[in-house]
Amino acid sequence: MLPSEDWDAESRFRAGWDSVAIARSVHYSLFTFGESDLPYYLVLKPAEPTRQVAIVRGDVKITRPLIITPDNAEPELRDFFEDLDDAQLAQFLLARTASFSHLRLQNQSGPKRIVSDSVDEAVDRLNRQLDAEDEDRVAILTAPEHLAGLAVLRYATERVLQSAPGNITELREKGFLP
Repeated sequence: MLPSEDWDAESRFRAGWDSVAIARSVHYSLFTFGESDLPYYLVLKPAEPTRQVAIVRGDVKITRPLIITPDNAEPELRDFFEDLDDAQLAQFLLARTASFSHLRLQNQSGPKRIVSDSVDEAVDRLNRQLDAEDEDRVAILTAPEHLAGLAVLRYATERVLQSAPGNITELREKGFLP
């Protein structure tokens, strides 16, 4: 790749990152060891104005190895992107951040459910539903339809980054860090 191609890919990735949102966040920390689940609803804005808004229910599984070896030192992304170039760029960027250096992230999403509402109406309805169920561990994400994987990746990365200080404290308390 030429330097200008790198710049185009990074600026395209950044523009996509900025166009997805977390409409309802979760305030729980990820586990320091083992596996954490991040359930979500993803509200997808259609590419064409004549199409309807879709909702996808999914779950990201974040696995931290119990022993870090050279084989699992790089982050691993599964089922976030349909386009290999986007997946490779995301993996490249995450590998440069210590918080992600040994994580495996796997996205599992269900089928699309078509709704006739606008994105805002769909988010409001999901918020009311989750509030009525006293559900505080499910996030609501919004994205243009073609950036679904990026929205889920943004949610997972923000959860990892927010959990990192607490995870480091736990490692220190257990004697794994000075």
